[in-house]
Amino acid sequence: MPQILVENLVKTFRVAERRPGLWGAVLGLAARKQRSVEALAGVSFAIEPGELVGYIGPNGAGKSTTIKVLSGILVPDSGRCEVLGRVPWEERRAHVAHLGVVFGQRTQLWWDLPAGESFELLRDVYRVPAADFARRLDELVALLDLAPMLRTPVRQLSLGQRMRCDLAASLLHAPPILFLDEPTIGLDASSKLAMRDFVKRLNRERGVTVLLTTHDLDDIEALCRRVIVLGGGRVLLDGTLESLRASVTPERWLTVDLADGSAPIDDPDARVVSREGDRVRLAFDPGRVAPAALIARIAAKHVVHDLFVENPPIETVVAKLYESRSQ
Repeated sequence: MPQILVENLVKTFRVAERRPGLWGAVLGLAARKQRSVEALAGVSFAIEPGELVGYIGPNGAGKSTTIKVLSGILVPDSGRCEVLGRVPWEERRAHVAHLGVVFGQRTQLWWDLPAGESFELLRDVYRVPAADFARRLDELVALLDLAPMLRTPVRQLSLGQRMRCDLAASLLHAPPILFLDEPTIGLDASSKLAMRDFVKRLNRERGVTVLLTTHDLDDIEALCRRVIVLGGGRVLLDGTLESLRASVTPERWLTVDLADGSAPIDDPDARVVSREGDRVRLAFDPGRVAPAALIARIAAKHVVHDLFVENPPIETVVAKLYESRSQ
């Protein structure tokens, strides 16, 4: 039975529009013009216990709106939504006791208090027994390296430090479901890697169900086997990364380091994607030409120092999907 069930979810917002200039502002006082924005237009999906699912899409696709509906913050116009058998906005108190949420651009910590005191306040909010709280906090402090931050006011923490504290705060009550909305936004490379490693371990070792929204598709590729692609408030694709690639393009990339990178490469089964110094990247369809055959033809005409075959980056695949669905 799915832990999260969403069927034909619809949510529309009314957005005010103002005419340009001073006169437009004056007219707006008398009659404000509004337009409807359909954030969700019949979104449906189901997530089983223990899944780690990437939920991706361009700005305005409806990702954060979905998270807020699932969290009980927003009430949809229509459709069905159940999380752990509860309707989020109808049973909010019972619902949030079994849910962890991290919004990358917001914090649930108290800005002027040390992080450790924020954790203590959250223990009271969630009514976590003292012994369970101490055990979980010790474990989270060790896993996320939080010891130097516990006595530091939240406003003095770096973004990466605050995000680690926010992640710990969302897990103090041991929720079976975790929603992560842009958790690595603005983080440096080492902080991103630490965040990814922790989320992966949390899902693998504790079986926590994770729904991850992000614009950093490296996060998706590193963590998620399943992705739900959203566009215009609708689900464009729901499946594995492999099925996403197969549905958009069969292409693979052959990257070769040549003795002379400026030399023209003319092959009927390959096209040049980019050139960087002596490194040339070629796109080809393995259904038309085997990688070994293409490599042999290139090596017969050019001096090759090194080469490797790879899939196109996931962001390239997703961009092509958006482009094809918008036409």
